[in-house]
Amino acid sequence: MDIEQLLNNYRRLGVPYGQAKAKRTYLEEYKKSLLSLLMKAAGKEGHNSVSAQEREAAANPQYVEFLKALETAVEEEEKLRFEIKRTEMEIEVWRTEQANERMERKAYGA
Repeated sequence: MDIEQLLNNYRRLGVPYGQAKAKRTYLEEYKKSLLSLLMKAAGKEGHNSVSAQEREAAANPQYVEFLKALETAVEEEEKLRFEIKRTEMEIEVWRTEQANERMERKAYGA
């Protein structure tokens, strides 16, 4: 196991993970605005109750398309998060192996 490669991989993942998290957060916040805008439009179309406006907004093709974009953003963020966690675990395994080797050398006086 090459620790330099692991550390480089860890550093490499930081920026895209931050970007993916920022995109997901933005989309989650934008979801509220989009739903409000679509509900407002539904109200102008004669759907007066809040539940009718919400139903119409949730069924709007623009909202459905948005949800697909949110799904993609969540998937990308989680993929990168998993890669970071996997790299962290590999680094911990390396550290454990190094500690075991030091103990072994010390035990045999090497």
